[in-house]
Formats: sequence, structure tokens, C-alpha cells
Amino acid sequence: MSGVWVFKDGVVRCIGNSGADGGEGGSSSGNKKKVLVHVPTNETVTSYEMLERKLAPLGWERYLNDPDLLQFHQRSSVHLISLPRDFSRLRLVHMYDVVVKTRNVFEVRDA
Repeated sequence: MSGVWVFKDGVVRCIGNSGADGGEGGSSSGNKKKVLVHVPTNETVTSYEMLERKLAPLGWERYLNDPDLLQFHQRSSVHLISLPRDFSRLRLVHMYDVVVKTRNVFEVRDA
């Protein structure tokens, strides 16, 4: 595959030669805003307080008090969800961490 490989926000993408200047299929299509959605209620997660309210019934609890991270764990598993303390720094990689560890409960969608 020809083109330029770009590493951004924990994701590696190949940006092909055609359209790399922002045309159709170029880098601009990969910049769409994504949101984390609670599937059962179809609500977009807009804060950590809201996320914690959705995770609690699933057995997720706050873990430790790290100054840089907000972490959740389940006593019944070894899974740990680590998120930046500031909700505005929540990125796609963090959203997918929540999705993978809470199958069929959360999903990432285009805004």
C-alpha cells in the first residue's frame, strides 16, 4: 500500500497519495468527531459523571486516586478502564477501551 503512514492519537493510518490534500477519501474523512454512546438508552456520554452512572450497574467501580487518570475496575475481572482525568481529553482510543470492556453496552458513533 503506497502513501504516508501517520500515527495520531494512538492510531496508525495510511494516507494514500490520491486525496491526501483533504479530498474525498483523504485525511479529512478521518477527522470526523466521534462520540461514545450508551446503547440501551441511546444517550451520548457527555461527562464522566454520566459514564460512571452507566458503568456502576455493570459492576464497575472507581479505582485508586491517580492525579492524571480516572480508572474503573470490576472486582470480578482483571479489566481496568483508564481515562484522562479531563473529559475534554477523551480520545477515540479511550472510547474504544470502554466499548471493548463493556460489550453491547457502549459504542462509538460519528457525531
